[in-house]
Amino acid sequence: MLQLQQKPIEVQQSTSAVLMIRPWRFYPNPETAADNAFQRVANHDSVAAVSAAARGEFDRTVETLRAAGVTVHVVEDTAVPDKPDAVFPNNWMSTHDDGRVVLYPMFSELRRRERRPDVIEELRRSYRVTEVVDYSAFETHGQCLEGTGSLVLDHVHKIAYVSLSKRSHPEPLKRFCADFGYDAVTFTAMGENDAPVYHTNVVMCVGTEFALIALEMIRDERERESVRARLRETGRQIVELSRSQIANYAGNAIELHGSAGNKLLVVSSRAVPTFRREQREVLEQFARLIPLDLSTIELAGGSARCMLATIHLPPLT
Repeated sequence: MLQLQQKPIEVQQSTSAVLMIRPWRFYPNPETAADNAFQRVANHDSVAAVSAAARGEFDRTVETLRAAGVTVHVVEDTAVPDKPDAVFPNNWMSTHDDGRVVLYPMFSELRRRERRPDVIEELRRSYRVTEVVDYSAFETHGQCLEGTGSLVLDHVHKIAYVSLSKRSHPEPLKRFCADFGYDAVTFTAMGENDAPVYHTNVVMCVGTEFALIALEMIRDERERESVRARLRETGRQIVELSRSQIANYAGNAIELHGSAGNKLLVVSSRAVPTFRREQREVLEQFARLIPLDLSTIELAGGSARCMLATIHLPPLT
């Protein structure tokens, strides 16, 4: 009997679909404040007020992305248990072109509550999920790898860029790379507090044809040149960011594409005015900038990239 061959997967760097979690009880997480220099104290009088402001920013983000041609799957956060960072699902899960979904080990005990089987079941309604790979057991050894906060992935060339920190441990990284066939490029980006930056995705973003990165924050010259070389080898035009641009979330961006295939660079509205003219000219060669006003959500130390769990899964139809 003639057997039909499965069509090979065409791997792309960007996706046209994302998963977002609408926050219920949002506030800056005290368990993550020690090593997240981006966190700020909320000025609102109550958690209810800051949560309402965050939901407003979330809803406007969804509208903006959908208007740009992005498919947005929205799942409501649950009221119980308390999950102050639920709006950042990219840290506990990632999806892959072969149908696998990964669950990651998290540093904060409050954040471990965010892993929800019903979210995976929601994805199964529209996409082919072949396997759920769960690395959360690494938490028992104090070894964390916080999803695509820790991993900035070049999906096409199978490279995982990782700034090592207590949120990004070498052991679960080795397991991920072995299981998914990625080559790890590790380095340590240092913040102004002379401590490792908590997540890789606040200092770099890899698009299809460009990369945003604060190379000056990688103090070790060999590491810095290794990262630069890999980006150039894979054809990326490098846009170097300054520390002040990183402080305004210029690195915490993500390339998506609309339904017509047009490339989009989703980034904080705080970041856009910091781009120098020549930087903006380079970026606009490759993507249309989609600025988001996230002033409340950014109090928790994450911005546009952190809110979006990109969906690389094969669609059911």
